[in-house]
Amino acid sequence: MATSKIVTASITDDAVTTDKITDGNVTSGKIASGVVPVLRPNAMPLIINGNMEVASRTSSGTSLSGITGSNNFVTDRFRFDEGADATLTMSQETLTSGGAFDDGFKKSLKLLVTTADGSLASNQSEQLMQSIEAQNLQLLKFGTSNAVDLTLAFWYKSNVTGTHVVTLDKEDSTRTTCPVEFTVSSSGTWEHKVVNFNADATIKAASGAIPNDNGTGLRVMWNLAYGSDYTSGTNGDWTQNGVSDFSTSNQQNIVATNSNYVELTGVQLEIGQYTSVTLPPFQHEDFNTNIARCRRYYQEMNRPLYGDNTMLTGTTSAGNQMFMMRLPVPMRSAPTISMTGTNINLYGTSGSSNAASANPTLSAGTFGTQGGRLLYARIGDVGGGCWVDIDQNDTSMNFTAEL
Repeated sequence: MATSKIVTASITDDAVTTDKITDGNVTSGKIASGVVPVLRPNAMPLIINGNMEVASRTSSGTSLSGITGSNNFVTDRFRFDEGADATLTMSQETLTSGGAFDDGFKKSLKLLVTTADGSLASNQSEQLMQSIEAQNLQLLKFGTSNAVDLTLAFWYKSNVTGTHVVTLDKEDSTRTTCPVEFTVSSSGTWEHKVVNFNADATIKAASGAIPNDNGTGLRVMWNLAYGSDYTSGTNGDWTQNGVSDFSTSNQQNIVATNSNYVELTGVQLEIGQYTSVTLPPFQHEDFNTNIARCRRYYQEMNRPLYGDNTMLTGTTSAGNQMFMMRLPVPMRSAPTISMTGTNINLYGTSGSSNAASANPTLSAGTFGTQGGRLLYARIGDVGGGCWVDIDQNDTSMNFTAEL
C-alpha cells in the first residue's frame, strides 16, 4: 500500500522583504481562496449607522415632514439642517431593488423637497451630516506629517443630475474644510460613489490637529444648497477659511424645485486612498452593536422599549418627587432631558389613597453620562412612595448628547 507523505514547508526570514509586500505585489490572485485579509486599521466603522437601519426617535418615527430649522433626525446620527426658505420631508425608506439593495442594504435615508427655494440668499444653506467624535479620530494623525488620506464611499440616488458636493469639516480648534465634487450621472438611479480626501500640507500642519476629546472631530456633510457665503472652496483642497469654503461654486441648489430629492445609504469612511475596485467592503454590524453605538448620542425611555407600562419608582422629599435611574448605555456627555408626548402620569401616596399629576413638568436634576436623578414637583406625602408611568407608545423621555 502506498503511503502519503506530509511535507511542511517553511519560509525563511530573508524571503520576506519590504519590496515583496508592497501594494503592487499583493493582489487578490495571490491570496488563497477562503483567506480574508484584514484591510482596516480601525476596528469599528468611523461612520455610525451607515446602513440607515436604526431610527430610534419616537418623535420622528420613520418620517419627519415639514422640516425647517436645524437638528432634524430620522435615522440615528444623520442630522439635517435646513437654513433656507424651503421645507422638506426626511424619511427612512425600505429598499426592495436597485444597486444599493443588491449590495446588501435594506434601508436608506431620503430628503424630499416639498416647498422649493429657488433663490437662495447668500447666507442660506441646506446640508445633511454626520459628526464624528474627536477622540475616535486620533488614528488619522491630523496635525502631523503622518496624517493619512481618507476615502468616503456611499450609495447615492437623486433626480438632480450633474455636480454634487460632499465636504469634510474639521470644526474643532482651527476650522479646516475640504469640499469634493462628485457627479450624479443618471436620474433616479442608485450610484456608488467613492470620494478621496488627500492629507495635504494644510491638514498636516499643527493647526490641522483634531483635539483628543469628546467634541466634534469631523463633520461629513452632503451639501444640498449653499448661498454665496459658503461656496469659495476649491475642489479637493483643504483650507482654513472657515465656513466660506464649505462648498465649491459648482454646488447645485437641490432645493430649487419641488419633488427634488437625494437618497443615501451604505456610508463608510476609510483610512487610505481607494478606488471602486480596491475599496474594502462595508462593515455590516449586528443590529445590537449598531443601536448601542447610536445610544451614546441619543436614547429614550418609552413604553415599547421598557414594557406594557413603563414605570420608574422613587421617593418623596419635602420639595420634590425623586427618581434614580441608570442609562442602558453610557452617553457621550451629560444628556439634555426632554419629553415627547403627554401620556405620562406621576403618582404619589397620599394618606390612604394616591395623588396623581398628568403630564408633570420635569425639573432640574443631577444627571451624568451613566444616569442620575430626575425631579418632579412634589405631590402626596413627604417620605411616601411615588412612581412615574408612561402608558402610551407616543410618549417617551428623551436623553440627548448629540454632537
